[in-house]
Amino acid sequence: MSADIDIDFANRETVLRLIQHVPARQSNGRRHNSGIYVTDIPRDPVNQCAAIDYEEAEQRGYFKLDFLNMSVYQLVRDPAHYEAMLTATPPWERLWSDSTWASQLVHVGNYTDLLRVMKPDSIPRMAAFISIIRPGKAHLQTCPWAEVFASVWDGDESRGYTFKKSHAVSYAALVALHMNLTSPSVAQE
Repeated sequence: MSADIDIDFANRETVLRLIQHVPARQSNGRRHNSGIYVTDIPRDPVNQCAAIDYEEAEQRGYFKLDFLNMSVYQLVRDPAHYEAMLTATPPWERLWSDSTWASQLVHVGNYTDLLRVMKPDSIPRMAAFISIIRPGKAHLQTCPWAEVFASVWDGDESRGYTFKKSHAVSYAALVALHMNLTSPSVAQE
């Protein structure tokens, strides 16, 4: 089974203290940044992680979860605030008109020049934008949106790492949430 489950937490350490787990291992032998196993997997007592890397573990049927630190959630006051910020219309134009603000945003902050060129103005376009900043789809940067959408989700990884649509859409929603939480006119709602 090939599955990729990412779970975002405001502070992953809080959750990890509550569950038995084994950190995943990268192919270079070091601990994976976010991957864990909550099942019995061979352990490496020296490196305090799985004894086999996550790719071999997957081939053997082990299921890795990625517990991600997402500090954006620390800005959320309560469930009602989260719902309001998630459903509010983000100030899309601010992405290309305020590079100082845009540079602070999760996932896209290092791409302010490309944000000014591409001008993503919706969740689907932001999802595609997040995909084209990965090596496998970088050739689509600065292309018209119709050209981007013609192949951004085709699964072709021949040019390098690509993003799955489900991940990109989730991350796009997180960017929109972050935009709303850090825009005073929206965050006061």
